[in-house]
Amino acid sequence: MDGTQILTLGLGLEAPWILKDQHLDTSVSPHRLDLYVEADRGSLYPCPECGKACPAHDFADKTWRHLNFFQHHCYLHARVPRTKCPEHGVKRIEVPWARPGSDFTLLFEQAAMSLVKEMPVLAVSRQLEISDKRLWRIVHHCVGRMLGELDLSNVATVGVDETASRRGQRYVTVFLDMQRKQEPVIFAVPGHGKATIAAFSAFLAEHGGDPDNVVEVVCDMSQAFLSGVAENLPNAEVTVDWFHIVQTFTKALDEVRKKERREKGHPNALRWAVLKNLDNGNLTANQITALQELVADQGATGDAWVIKEKLRWIQKAPTPRAARWRITNYLRVMREAVSGQALLTPMAKALTTLERHAEQVVRRWISGLTNARLEGMNGLFQAARSRARGYRNGANFIAMIYLIGSPVGRLLDQAKST
Repeated sequence: MDGTQILTLGLGLEAPWILKDQHLDTSVSPHRLDLYVEADRGSLYPCPECGKACPAHDFADKTWRHLNFFQHHCYLHARVPRTKCPEHGVKRIEVPWARPGSDFTLLFEQAAMSLVKEMPVLAVSRQLEISDKRLWRIVHHCVGRMLGELDLSNVATVGVDETASRRGQRYVTVFLDMQRKQEPVIFAVPGHGKATIAAFSAFLAEHGGDPDNVVEVVCDMSQAFLSGVAENLPNAEVTVDWFHIVQTFTKALDEVRKKERREKGHPNALRWAVLKNLDNGNLTANQITALQELVADQGATGDAWVIKEKLRWIQKAPTPRAARWRITNYLRVMREAVSGQALLTPMAKALTTLERHAEQVVRRWISGLTNARLEGMNGLFQAARSRARGYRNGANFIAMIYLIGSPVGRLLDQAKST
């Protein structure tokens, strides 16, 4: 078997295409291998519309970047015909080694996507010696093609949350299929609020799902989210995730701490001490001392911290009925504690929020669903962003979210193996 036969076999060429010539140029850096593919004169080509064998009408010279041949950059050249079909007229054919409109072979794009799933985009672009803009075009095409194959016909329970795409209050809203144990992300869209729920409803319908079949949505207490669910997912009950209740009270506690600190000093370690989870056992000795001093001081921050910590009593309720009873009694006692205390106004607002959404919070005990998985994936999404994967805009960030957390990555692997 000579070199031409080996290269032909490696390229997977089939009739009418054959390797006509090859040229290795070692005078340039990096070295360049050019492979010239042609078809014999008079060959017939399939019409891209109907597949009927048709004669060539004319030709255009095309070039594609291929996988490196050892350390040499490899380029594939071919005169690509337009066929003259009696039914569909003159059409440019599709070559078997590249998708229409691409400057890269399919094998090159598959190799690039395999690297993108594991490495920062900028690092991959340097490794492949192409610009990150060209690499992002490959990523968007592949992700978009795989999204078209998503089957969402069984989606019934959905988790919704937002994650920061860039600094400056720019967000991406992510939707999870709560029944999927792996690859739960099914949709991501720029922005946050009511419009994102409408966009998800439309996406769901386009991919075999039915918005009327969604019976449970886990989300935060944003009125925009709640209104969007009511309008676009009419049969869905809303579960307010416990994480967001704790987050609301924690933010209120921090507001109280900042206000009180303007009036009197606090222990140096207090800031992080009151924000940490007491049950995790990760408080430092200085932070434990700061909390002890805080409680002994009997100031507003100490009262706010106790109010926040008493939420654990509700969280440990064994049944929905017990949770409802504990919320009612918690609100009664804590309202008395904040009454007439100007510095505790943020805590009073947090208590009002809990009261307003009490039944949606109780559904946590009924549905058993939480956004813990989504909150965990947020860390993964942000790790990808902080590693400077080359995000230039929200669309790039969303493409990476799909690769990291959705079935898109697996579908790409399956497509590569066929």
